[in-house]
Amino acid sequence: MSAKFIKAAVIAMASTFALTAALANAQDEKPRSLDQLLEFVKQGQVTEARENQAREQAFAKDKANQAAELQRAKDERSRQEALSAQLEDTFEANELLVAAKQAQLKEKLGTLAELFGHLTSTAGDLSSTLEFSLTSAQYPGRQEFLEKLIAKMSSSDQLPSIEEIEKVWYELNREMVETGKVVSFDAEVSEPNGNKNNERVVRVGAFNVISESGLYLQYEPTKGSLETLARQPSGPYSGWAKELAASTEGLQRFGVDPTGPSGGSFLAALINSPNLEERWHQGGTVGYAITVLGAFGLILAVIRLVMLSLVSAKVNAQLKSDKANTNNPLGRVLKIHEDNPSMDTETLELKLSEGILKETPKLEYGLNLLKIIATLAPLMGLLGTVTGMIVTFQAITIFGAGDPKAMAGGISQALVTTVEGLVVAIPIVLLFTIVNGRAQRIIHILNEQTTGIIAEHTEANLRK
Repeated sequence: MSAKFIKAAVIAMASTFALTAALANAQDEKPRSLDQLLEFVKQGQVTEARENQAREQAFAKDKANQAAELQRAKDERSRQEALSAQLEDTFEANELLVAAKQAQLKEKLGTLAELFGHLTSTAGDLSSTLEFSLTSAQYPGRQEFLEKLIAKMSSSDQLPSIEEIEKVWYELNREMVETGKVVSFDAEVSEPNGNKNNERVVRVGAFNVISESGLYLQYEPTKGSLETLARQPSGPYSGWAKELAASTEGLQRFGVDPTGPSGGSFLAALINSPNLEERWHQGGTVGYAITVLGAFGLILAVIRLVMLSLVSAKVNAQLKSDKANTNNPLGRVLKIHEDNPSMDTETLELKLSEGILKETPKLEYGLNLLKIIATLAPLMGLLGTVTGMIVTFQAITIFGAGDPKAMAGGISQALVTTVEGLVVAIPIVLLFTIVNGRAQRIIHILNEQTTGIIAEHTEANLRK
């Protein structure tokens, strides 16, 4: 198969495809013979030539349009450049005019420019003070006036009026006077649960605000409202606040926050400090165990102290009696001698020693347990310290050492358990000393009386 034949076949196929595509939209006829197929090819070539000619005409037209658009763009650029040069000239002329007007304004103002500068500075300082001042809860809207005045004075085309200047002077004096007053007024108070109530409140200068029920309030500058503190200061402060809210005249005790004008940081630190119950809970499981141990030791020591006091009273009564009474240890020991008056000295001594030995465990009951509790409590505190330090190091491992609050829990547990252990051990040691002293005193009386009985018995036998 020659190359010419292959080329002719390819051309024929291409022509066939072109003819088919051109006639597909017009009709769906299929050639019935080779002559008809050749006619279709001829018609496709004519159609394609027409389409190519139309495309060439469109391209030529677009080229002409693009040249026209390009010329119009060049003309517009030239016009804008001329306008830009004109505007630059106008700008330079206006700058000279503005400089001249400013110089003229400065000459006209004279010493008033310095006055307005001081007024702007004073209004700015007063606005910053009133933003956090408790007096703003009673007199709202002052800060908005000052901000508008500052904006007005900052512009170069407006001047403050005499009334506005006098109002700034008035607000300065009113703030100074109000910070030295204790006054009551009606205000809207927000509770921690979100409820809002209109009630009577008492403002103590610029330091504190309390409600009519004696609760401390805080002023929120962003909202311009009073809110009840979620945590109230402990101790006598709440009671003093109630007394002040209920009083109408005279002097009253009250806990004043000296940092109130600057935001009340001291009161915030005071109410955030944990109370005794919260510190006890910081000890955790070890702290609870120490508390149970201390309570048990305290109860045991008190019971033994009461019982030994009763026994001591009975022993003192027995010392004054000539007849043995078996309701006390000394009476039971003396009963041995009364029951055996003719017994030899050695046997009587052994009998009396036996009686004392029987009474001693009863008198010393619980002393060893108290001693163990006094020793065990500090050890449990040390255990809590070690546990707390482990928690602290774990927090450091997770959160790093940059956040003290992450380590506060472990450190609190470490310190609180140590304190709890010592708080339990110290009184238990003192009680153990007192109880042991009572018991040893009774035992000493028993030994003393026994020795006297043996001496009298021996002397009586020698006389015989």
